[in-house]
Amino acid sequence: MRRWLGLTVAAGIFMTGGTVSSEPGPLTHTLLSFEDLHGWDQDDHEAALAVFLETCGDITEPDWKALCAMAQDNPGAKSFFELFFRPVLVSNGEDTLFTGYFEPELNGARSPSDRFRYPLYRMPPEARQGRWLSRRQILETGAMDGRGLEIAWVDDPVELFFLQIQGSGRIRMPNGQVIRVGYAGANGFPYRSIGQELIRRGVYEPHLVSAEVIKNWVRRNPEAGAELLLHNPSYVFFREVNHVPPDKGPLGAMNRSITTKRSIAVDPVYTPLGAPVWIEKEGAIPMRRLMVAQDTGSAIKGPQRADIFMGTGGLAGRAAGRIKDTGRMVVLMPIQRAYALLPDSLQ
Repeated sequence: MRRWLGLTVAAGIFMTGGTVSSEPGPLTHTLLSFEDLHGWDQDDHEAALAVFLETCGDITEPDWKALCAMAQDNPGAKSFFELFFRPVLVSNGEDTLFTGYFEPELNGARSPSDRFRYPLYRMPPEARQGRWLSRRQILETGAMDGRGLEIAWVDDPVELFFLQIQGSGRIRMPNGQVIRVGYAGANGFPYRSIGQELIRRGVYEPHLVSAEVIKNWVRRNPEAGAELLLHNPSYVFFREVNHVPPDKGPLGAMNRSITTKRSIAVDPVYTPLGAPVWIEKEGAIPMRRLMVAQDTGSAIKGPQRADIFMGTGGLAGRAAGRIKDTGRMVVLMPIQRAYALLPDSLQ
């Protein structure tokens, strides 16, 4: 999906503090049993195994490669995970935090019109050299005009702004054709949160701010809203992603399609990409599910931090925006690797 900016709906657009409430401490590894995983027996393990197979072939370590080969022989999914993995709770004392992200879908066209007036641009050569023009300069000086760098034109500048925050998405044409666009680079300016700016101005209290609240405020206040979007000097350029079929999910950090409600973004310092991860999420919609770590993001830091991919389009975006929940995440590790992580006194 990336290079997605790691600015998830819940974490990057409007959170004002750190991602956790407790202070990090020493890293610990606790070996659990599958009986310790709440709801394990009720999950759809076949669905989880199918997602695991999407990316396990790209893991290069010998133990993971051996497990991937066995997984391709159509084993019983639940017994496969139970026989060859052990659940490991990795913690540094920080509170667990789950957020959600999604793939935006915008309405657009290949040519401009009265309706489709807001272009998505390919990256200009001069922007590859480091810091270039700010968002304000790009939009107000006509620096991109007449250069043939437009990929498509969309009908909503607010959705385009949020597409740039996500870093990738889909554009649906009037004839039903869908094109997928991905992150190609940026202008070199740091991202600046417009949600935090609304809070700073006293427009909203922190607990009231969400992606939908921000969008609605910008639309209700066209002039002030347009100026608010310019508060963020970062500007993202796109590329067409033609090798991913429209019915597949966007590309994750492993350069493979990710799967709705089965793929998560993690901090690869603590959770290997491609590893199965058991999620126990609280909140309005509790979740007990085996996911696969197939993505990353700059806002996703720590061993108990995960971002759940909620799918494509507006409904997925609203669902993702509501997730800011506690719980725990447990990594399923190959048996020998799991035991090697334990202190010598426990082995």
